[in-house]
Amino acid sequence: MTQAKAVSASVSSGLSRRNVLSAAFGAAATAAAVSTVSKPAKAADASTAGVSGTEGANTMGSRIITRDGVEIYYKDWGRKDGPVVVLSHGWPLSSDSWEAQAFHLANNGFRVITHDRRGHGRSSQPWDGNDMDHYADDLADLINALDLKDIFLAGFSTGGGEISRYIGRHGTSRVAKAGLISAVPPLMVKTDNNPGGLPKEVFDGLQAASLKDRSKLYRDIASGPFFGFNRPGAVASQGMIDSFWLQGMMGGHKNTYDSIVAFSQTDFTEDLKKFDVPTLIIHGDDDQIVPIDAAARASKTLVPHAELKVYAGAPHGITDTHKDQLNADLLAFAKA
Repeated sequence: MTQAKAVSASVSSGLSRRNVLSAAFGAAATAAAVSTVSKPAKAADASTAGVSGTEGANTMGSRIITRDGVEIYYKDWGRKDGPVVVLSHGWPLSSDSWEAQAFHLANNGFRVITHDRRGHGRSSQPWDGNDMDHYADDLADLINALDLKDIFLAGFSTGGGEISRYIGRHGTSRVAKAGLISAVPPLMVKTDNNPGGLPKEVFDGLQAASLKDRSKLYRDIASGPFFGFNRPGAVASQGMIDSFWLQGMMGGHKNTYDSIVAFSQTDFTEDLKKFDVPTLIIHGDDDQIVPIDAAARASKTLVPHAELKVYAGAPHGITDTHKDQLNADLLAFAKA
């Protein structure tokens, strides 16, 4: 049986999601899980980061300096007097991963802000603070420094976790609408309270593969499950693969390593319960990276007023593979 058929069979028969994700990520992560090079990073204690987290931020060209001295790179596209959209990217990418949506929204009258998360893209690479609380506080610093209001705040994959934690820590006084796109909330890892999640060993394997050969790991993910290029009949785009790899390799080694724990082991349940604004959830039902049942459908139960759109047959990386459909849906929701 081919790898793709094995994944499909595992899903349809209800077998362990560990088998699904391990097959999807390929031999690099799976083999590395057997002999992890070093002990996985521990998830950050939420009490270690200040809840306010916005004092002292200031702008410097296309960057802000956060309250703890980290440089965050951002793009500010479109009309400066237009309604504001803020987009948060996934792991291990940068704001460049949103460029199709940012271009489309900006061309339709919106002011679009995208940023590189700390340790990713063109932002600085602090050794510490690579956790969701710091990510959310960095986002708060950016929003406050630019004095953004009535925002449509959307996050892709790990970015969905970032915006959820932002709302959980900072509220919605500056947020008018929210979007979760192929997003990781409410919780990816399997726990006693989240039996449908993925075993922690899967993510330990990703960290081990990152230490063993980070470049190969990113190429394997991009050429396989991220865009669904491992599915029968799929036509791979070398451009998409190269862009994913380049964005990933621009990120800091330690930062992207730690971020695996941040996106997989942070519980956003209580954050989602604080979503009191119109919310759009979009997810592909063939997402091999963040399976839809434990993510979008579970988030919908926690945010019952949210609108859930399921893209039939779509993979994780819908910002590229389904960009026309996604662009139209985001624009319609932003205008509503």
